[in-house]
Amino acid sequence: MIKLPFLKSKTRVPEKIFEAPAIGAKDIIAPSSILISSDYLKLGKRLAKSFFIFSYPRYLSTAWFSPIINMDTPMDIGFHIYPTETGQMLKRLMKKVAEVQAEIMERQEKGLIRDPALETAYQDLEGLRDRLQTAQEKMFKFGLYLTAYANTEKELKEIETTLRSVLESRLIYIKPALYQQREGFNSSSPYGLDQLMVHTSLNTEPISSTFPFVSFDLSSNEGILYGINRHNNSLILFDRFSLENANSVVFAKAGSGKSYAVKLEILRSLMLGVDVIILDPENEYQALSEAVGGSFFNMSLASPSHINPFDLPTPREDEKPEDVLRSNIINLVGLLRIMLGGLTPEEDAIIDRALTETYAAKDITPDTDSNTWQEKIPLMSDFEMVLEGMEGGESLVRRVRKFTKGTFSQFFNQPTNVSMDNAFISFGIRDMEDELRPIAMFIIMRFIWNKVRSELKKRILVIDEAWWLMRTEDGASFLFGICKRARKYWLGVTTITQDVNDFMKSNYGQPIITNSSIQLLMKQSPATIDVLKKTFNLTEEEKYLLLEAEVGEGIFFAGQKHVAIAVKASYTEDQFITTAPEEVAKIKMARGETAL
Repeated sequence: MIKLPFLKSKTRVPEKIFEAPAIGAKDIIAPSSILISSDYLKLGKRLAKSFFIFSYPRYLSTAWFSPIINMDTPMDIGFHIYPTETGQMLKRLMKKVAEVQAEIMERQEKGLIRDPALETAYQDLEGLRDRLQTAQEKMFKFGLYLTAYANTEKELKEIETTLRSVLESRLIYIKPALYQQREGFNSSSPYGLDQLMVHTSLNTEPISSTFPFVSFDLSSNEGILYGINRHNNSLILFDRFSLENANSVVFAKAGSGKSYAVKLEILRSLMLGVDVIILDPENEYQALSEAVGGSFFNMSLASPSHINPFDLPTPREDEKPEDVLRSNIINLVGLLRIMLGGLTPEEDAIIDRALTETYAAKDITPDTDSNTWQEKIPLMSDFEMVLEGMEGGESLVRRVRKFTKGTFSQFFNQPTNVSMDNAFISFGIRDMEDELRPIAMFIIMRFIWNKVRSELKKRILVIDEAWWLMRTEDGASFLFGICKRARKYWLGVTTITQDVNDFMKSNYGQPIITNSSIQLLMKQSPATIDVLKKTFNLTEEEKYLLLEAEVGEGIFFAGQKHVAIAVKASYTEDQFITTAPEEVAKIKMARGETAL
């Protein structure tokens, strides 16, 4: 008889071979593959390398870890801190103190010279033991691990070189976690796992210096309130004249609050006795001028206010008249180059000679008394007459006549009748034709600069929409010259622009920034943020801060420090400086004025 095997029930179990497993969150976020090598991990196409710090110096300065955190490199950082029982640590310290003391005594008995390292170690151990006994300090075991990410092995090596150079310059030593890359990756990830277990014993004071979220404090005993530090809500009190130069640049898109911030600085500076001069392309500062009792000059072809391009500064005691005259002629050549649409080398030479003769015809030479110069200043028509008598000047005369006869002569061929005696002076050029605006800005800038050179006084010069001046080579060069020399005359130049690309295209854009100790960056557009990131060496976090900033927020740079700022004004200050149309309309209606 044949025994058949036991037969199960005819009920068939459904086959699951071809069924697709359910896709979960892990499948979505996990890399397509993981390769574990001796000195790096490969997560999909991305490489990761883990490091640990194993040695620290005797002293750790505050924020020593900030350069690593602010590196423009994707990185995970793990801090593992384990409290140590004080009693056990005191026993170990007592034993160590006894060993060091015995070694010192042994050297003394043998007549050897003293070892400073041993004596310093003894003092440090005794000091630490005293602080532990009085509960001023506690001891911890500390592990610090980093995992850096890159696309190629070459990039990983460059990152490792940078980490080593930054840390070893502070006597802090780092090693890659060889054959422990998986453990290093887990230890620097937010799992709360310490699989590397590379620890250093640190007391409270040095371990507190590793705290990564450290913001600079810009509070001083002097200066004005610029705003609130968004990191710690401290006051940003600063005196721009305390730096190596008092120049500043303000970059922001339209409507971000740059004019509001500058007006607030002006208002608060005036209260400290600082004179303010403004070059205002949109007449935005007229209301502020009226509020503080300043002088506002609306410069246009039909304006009763005039500035003579041929004005000369009064030489100071430490200046030679011939140097002042020569410098003025050089600047006038640059102005005429803009006015006449460019000059050939021959025309440039003719213009230079004609200017010298124009001044000489009025008895203004290096040999004459400079105190009498102001009574004999020539006009543009005098320059035209000199050109007419010069060989090769026919073309130049025809072009100059546009500014000596007809409509343009009202602005370019008149003696100066503008006074600079007020503490607040604003030159508005909103009503000036667009083609003449760069020329008008140049002429006003020359006039201001001549006055600044004549009298040493603490002043701020604000140049709004500076990109208008930067459109021409001579205008940009003149602005850079003022920024470079302003410190000698106790002047701080504030350069404001919303067109960052045009500003940086000029050969003088970067030098002007370099010669400005203060920079204020406010909300930026995506089209210009990469230019700013490269120019100011911003981190990715700072880049997104500027892209997402609210009105009145940004980053304030002062020398080597920079903080996130929020510009705040009191109610009274806001009534003077606001430029929001709806707010201006409300204020005018409250005063009984016409809103439009």
